[in-house]
Amino acid sequence: MAGPRRTDRRLWWLLGVAAAVSVVWLLLTFWLIGSTLDPQAREVAWSLLGDRLVLVSLTWGMGMGAIAWGLKRWFDHWVTPSVQLAEEARVLLRTDVVRELRPKGNVETRELAKLFNQLVGQREELRRQMDAKVREAAQSIEQEKSRLAALMSELTQSVVVCNLDGRILLYNNRARMQFRAMSQAPRLADGAELIGLGRSIYTVFERRLVAHALESVQQRLQRGAAHPTAQFVTTTRSGQLLRVQMAPVRAVAGAEEGDAATRLAGFVLMLENITREFEDESARERLLLGLTEGSRSALANIKAALEMLDYPDLDPSMRERFLAVVREEVDGMSERMQRLLRESADALKTRWPMEDMLGADLIAAASRRIEEALGIPVSEMGVDGHLWLRIESFSILQVLVYLSARLREAFDIRFVGLRLHASSQGRQKVELDLLWSGPAVSTETVMGWEIDPMRMGQEASALSVRDVVERHGGAFWFERDRASHQAFFRFLLPSATPQDQLDSAAFVRSESRPEYYDFDLFRTTARSRALEDMPLTELSYTVFDTETTGLNPAQGDEIIQIGATRIVNGKLLRQECFEQLVDPQRPIPPASIPIHGITPEMVAGQPRITEVLQAFHAFAQDTVLVAHNAAFDMRFLQLKEKRSGVVFDQPVLDTLLLSALVHPNQDSHRLEAIAERFNVAVIGRHTAMGDAMVTAEVFLKLIPLLAEKGIHTLGQALHAAQQTYYARIKY
Repeated sequence: MAGPRRTDRRLWWLLGVAAAVSVVWLLLTFWLIGSTLDPQAREVAWSLLGDRLVLVSLTWGMGMGAIAWGLKRWFDHWVTPSVQLAEEARVLLRTDVVRELRPKGNVETRELAKLFNQLVGQREELRRQMDAKVREAAQSIEQEKSRLAALMSELTQSVVVCNLDGRILLYNNRARMQFRAMSQAPRLADGAELIGLGRSIYTVFERRLVAHALESVQQRLQRGAAHPTAQFVTTTRSGQLLRVQMAPVRAVAGAEEGDAATRLAGFVLMLENITREFEDESARERLLLGLTEGSRSALANIKAALEMLDYPDLDPSMRERFLAVVREEVDGMSERMQRLLRESADALKTRWPMEDMLGADLIAAASRRIEEALGIPVSEMGVDGHLWLRIESFSILQVLVYLSARLREAFDIRFVGLRLHASSQGRQKVELDLLWSGPAVSTETVMGWEIDPMRMGQEASALSVRDVVERHGGAFWFERDRASHQAFFRFLLPSATPQDQLDSAAFVRSESRPEYYDFDLFRTTARSRALEDMPLTELSYTVFDTETTGLNPAQGDEIIQIGATRIVNGKLLRQECFEQLVDPQRPIPPASIPIHGITPEMVAGQPRITEVLQAFHAFAQDTVLVAHNAAFDMRFLQLKEKRSGVVFDQPVLDTLLLSALVHPNQDSHRLEAIAERFNVAVIGRHTAMGDAMVTAEVFLKLIPLLAEKGIHTLGQALHAAQQTYYARIKY
């Protein structure tokens, strides 16, 4: 925000001194003149002067104006540039910002700026040399860290590491997906309100359960157990059943007093969702119970009937009746037994080693396998990239290669195609097609290929196509599309359930690995002090921004986008973000669209503000809010408290006020101007997520400058910010 620059107080002092001196000089002049006149002449002089006091005052005022203008020009040329240079130089001195200072003002100040730039250049050269030596010395440590990050990223089990306060300091991709499945608003918060660096694990698990497991681990450590663990089973708020295994993180020897072998620094939680396993086991138990209970009464009836049939003089009609009872009970037992066999067979099929696999990955793997094994070109003829399959991929690939080989042998097929799409037969099914152009296959031939053991060259398998399909609980058939002159085999396969799906974006490699770990959090202690007494460097922050339909929240303007990121332990967590468009339920003014780039079509069908604010409130819990010109954004949130049912009562820091606090003599405190001073790249300006990221980086640069002014705690920062000129702005 650009506003009126505060005038240097020294200028006002000089003007005051000049005014006082001029008035004293004027009065002294009048007294000297009066002292040289006799009383009659003095009376005449005063009478003449009294009528012209207004003219004298105007002349004095014009003189003071000229003096003020001259002093202002002098300050702008000699004083203000040096003050601004000192503030900008302090940024370079106290932060890691690297940029050239702009020479301005008088010749001496310009020369000083050039000399300072040279000193900064020399410092950066020394810093680069030192960094090179540090990188060389720490290369082995970084390799170990990278290996750990890679291992944690690719583990198929959910792993969460916490310190003794229960604050999360490491988690892997599987845990991120597991917690998203437990979220009350997975589409909005994406599980970020439950898992994130610095968040408390006790938002998911009861503190008593974790404390009991920790106590058990501690006791085993004290008894000398080499690898003590503890387990517990708990239910989540979303109704899932989790099996949790806990392992200790031992303190580093020599870090603190005491026996490091028995002292804990934290704990590791390995999570397994056993909801489906529990449901399947319960179903089998019910089935077995029904079989035993039903068979018990049936056997009793059969036994009673057989005892009656032993009587030789039994009436024929009665004998026939008892025989009917035996036949009826035997048929009932047979039916129950068949049902048990069917259910058991289905359970065995589900126990086959299945895995969740992205459908597009299966198609790509099948294409490579067919081309390598058979030399047949493969075309992808429509693949839904969002579909996931729950399959045993090796056997499915075997089936596709086998059928392609049989087509080539029998009909000299030159190419095949693969297609994958959702099935119309149910939400939990996916249709996989193997297509070709050429002669149709007879039903007898298809049945033969389906039931024969799969053989390709010298390799043979004990399984048939039917075995593989049945073990997947799917179906297989042949169709011909006469319109396109194509034939295809169709497989009906199970899709992965939502809680088992993996977010493919989580595995995309960016320039650096997502920062899902922060071992520095091991050093934190329990937060028992009041929040305002906490140092700024130890707090967790949610930095956010909003895009709106206009600038008047009290007159009906609405939020159309919220973007936020988190700062934990002094680090910006770029991967833990909240970004959501909002349907404002009102038109977006055309004049504002070029600014934020959000059109009515983009917000149509998006969640409403009440739903979004509930998710954002969960994302920002237990943190300090940070925004640029926060009064504007907070006003929008406050006006929605009654409708949304959530109140943002956290402390709020404003980078606009903090910038004015540390740099009171700068011309502008707009976000772009502050970012330029701190050499922060502005990407995605006037998008909620882009502005939140820039604000977060600016805030991290401001913290050491606040410390230099003696502002170390949250309370000190809040109090000092309210004393600035911009704190008067209201919305």
